[in-house]
Amino acid sequence: MAARTRTYAVVGLALVAAVTAGCSGTGSGSGSGSTTSPAGSSSGGGGGQNNAAPTESNPPGDIPDNQAFVAYRPSGGSFTGFTVKVPEGWARTGQGSTTVFTDKLNSVKIAAVSANSAPTTGSVTDKVIPQLRSQVPKFAAPKVSEVTRHSGRVVLLTYQGDSAKDPVTGKVVRDAFERYAFYRAGHEVDLTLSGPVKADNVDPWRIVSDSFAWR
Repeated sequence: MAARTRTYAVVGLALVAAVTAGCSGTGSGSGSGSTTSPAGSSSGGGGGQNNAAPTESNPPGDIPDNQAFVAYRPSGGSFTGFTVKVPEGWARTGQGSTTVFTDKLNSVKIAAVSANSAPTTGSVTDKVIPQLRSQVPKFAAPKVSEVTRHSGRVVLLTYQGDSAKDPVTGKVVRDAFERYAFYRAGHEVDLTLSGPVKADNVDPWRIVSDSFAWR
């Protein structure tokens, strides 16, 4: 009788173990499925987000490729006989024969003056550079050359300097400058383009400097 009881007990334990193993196997399969399937793979939305194109952004100071330009014709000052294209929508300030257009970190400065003779690389080196050195914080890397624009040969001065301190953030930007000296019949127009040294504004600045025309 005792032997039969032990047999029943062994069989019972074996059945319990088999049922327990079966339940454990089912639960483990569910858990494995939930941990190995990526969240994104269960729906098309997740895959779409992973393949989305990155948002395009310009470095600080870059003028957008779709920037429009409009003709500026001075109506006051000592001399008004010229036109030049400037970026549309930029803020405009003026004093006497000097007009400045600004947007964020970039600027276009136009100054008309009387001159007895045409500027040369020598005159810009001897007169303009010392003036700018005393006016522009941390003035550096001046280079004078003659270049051709649609209006003809002009004297170009490139240099670097620190911007004025931002009144809100207190930050100072290292700027690159292009100063073009146009001359005709006793009149000189100095066109200065500036923006952060790391900005890629070659094309916009070429549009502006090439657009200068006497009238």
